[in-house]
Amino acid sequence: MSNLNIKPLADRVLVEPAVAESKTASGIIIPDTAKEKPQKGVIVAVGNGKKDEPITVKVGDHVLYGKYAGTEINVDGKEYLIMRESDIFAVL
Repeated sequence: MSNLNIKPLADRVLVEPAVAESKTASGIIIPDTAKEKPQKGVIVAVGNGKKDEPITVKVGDHVLYGKYAGTEINVDGKEYLIMRESDIFAVL
């Protein structure tokens, strides 16, 4: 999972977003244009933290984050989000 050559700096983390739902609970298929961006994912890399603020999440944690959190980056054809740890709402 994490053979990435990306090391986030300071209080930033790299998140692999969960796959967007393609069906509703009742079985209706959702077209790509109407899919909600996932707001949860798995941490794949973490920075070293700041001097007075150590990073409290770790690689492998499943997290919940804000709808507009982070910056999308593409690495080897895969989408990731890089965000500050403070953009994370909860560890699931």
